[in-house]
Amino acid sequence: MMLRVLQLGRAQRVLQYFKNIAPGLFLQELLNRPGAIGAICPSSRYLARQMARQIPGSGDGIIIELGGGTGVITRALLDSGIAPEKLKVIEFSSPFVQRLRQRFPDVEVIHGNAADLCDLIPQDTKVRAIVSSLPLCSLPEPITHSILEQWRTLLHDGGVAIQFTYNLRLPKWRRLVNARHTSSQFVWANLPPANITTFSFSQPS
Repeated sequence: MMLRVLQLGRAQRVLQYFKNIAPGLFLQELLNRPGAIGAICPSSRYLARQMARQIPGSGDGIIIELGGGTGVITRALLDSGIAPEKLKVIEFSSPFVQRLRQRFPDVEVIHGNAADLCDLIPQDTKVRAIVSSLPLCSLPEPITHSILEQWRTLLHDGGVAIQFTYNLRLPKWRRLVNARHTSSQFVWANLPPANITTFSFSQPS
């Protein structure tokens, strides 16, 4: 009887742990679409702040966030000084879209697929940066290739792409990026630790 009580207590602690690190909506989406979520909990605020800091301090154009999720990085982007009207968030999950629109009513949240990004953004839109939380390591290679091609098309005029990955080595998708790798930064205060990489699509002078 005592062993059963101890096992029940351990199970409750584990459940409480996941409730603390993963809000209910995130956990639900993780269980429903594990390959599309690509993590066991939302990004930490430390990772979100570092992602926002990679955006060039000067230049015009909009900021596109791919994979808004629970809004942790969206919040960091706004806190860094990006105006709501200059930010567009692309999210594939309907529950996440609803949550993002409730949290950020002044930000345009678009329900769509990042592989169709060029069709979701008006033509001739100047894009300053793409900030991506997409799980490129777990997506099928043709989809990843399509997403990266959208980046190249939209960022040809001096824009940058900022992507984080949980693969601290060289992930396979990196060989598909037709751009200059300009910086890398590790964020250890995240579960799991993440590597932020920044790419420039402008031609070197």
